[in-house]
Amino acid sequence: MKLRAIVTLLLAVLAVPAVYGEDVDPWEPANRKVFAVNDFFDRILLRPVAKAYKKVIPGPVRRGIGNVFANIGTPATALNQFLQGKPRDGFSDTGRFLVNSTIGIGGIFDVASPMGMQPHQEDFGQTFGVWGAESGNHVMLPLGGPSTVRDGVGLIFDLAANPLRLLSPASHRYGAAAVQVVHGRSNLLAAEELMPQSGDRYLFLRDAYLQRREYLVNDGAVPEEDPFLDDDYDEDW
Repeated sequence: MKLRAIVTLLLAVLAVPAVYGEDVDPWEPANRKVFAVNDFFDRILLRPVAKAYKKVIPGPVRRGIGNVFANIGTPATALNQFLQGKPRDGFSDTGRFLVNSTIGIGGIFDVASPMGMQPHQEDFGQTFGVWGAESGNHVMLPLGGPSTVRDGVGLIFDLAANPLRLLSPASHRYGAAAVQVVHGRSNLLAAEELMPQSGDRYLFLRDAYLQRREYLVNDGAVPEEDPFLDDDYDEDW
């Protein structure tokens, strides 16, 4: 497979092999500076907008908006499942997309789940991990949050596979992307209460991200003592 060969070569050049618990963050000084900028932007703009969004938009409407965005991302999830050698899940999510896009009126309503087609979430970063690519160093993306070299490369492919980029004119693309960001940020408001109010928030978010990604890449096959297994945040409707 040419795609797999190209990606493997790219990651071999960019990624610094690392195991969680060792030095996965040699770029920490620069990462902390980016984290500070992200945190400032979040406090003065994104978080207040997300709180207003959650206060003004009724819960059922927000649920529908979330369902639409989830449905839009389903084809990319199915593609990654096929690339990971999981055809059963790939066909299931393909059927889920077709059902929700038609009977569910463009994905506003999730009618596929009661029919046994449960949702999954896969991305190219996970696919590269399944293919054997090391996560590489931790990197804090500007306005994007915690990531790794592998997931950063995967993000390029994720963006290319996002159907929203096909919207025209450009104002529609930017508007849809803005709503998606605000909606996603609003879902994290409840989870913030579980975060430590003191200590090093940078380290907390970094470690939580790395553990969560390890969990996803391995489809839950992680050591029993992994403390992140119980961190399953549901949206507050």
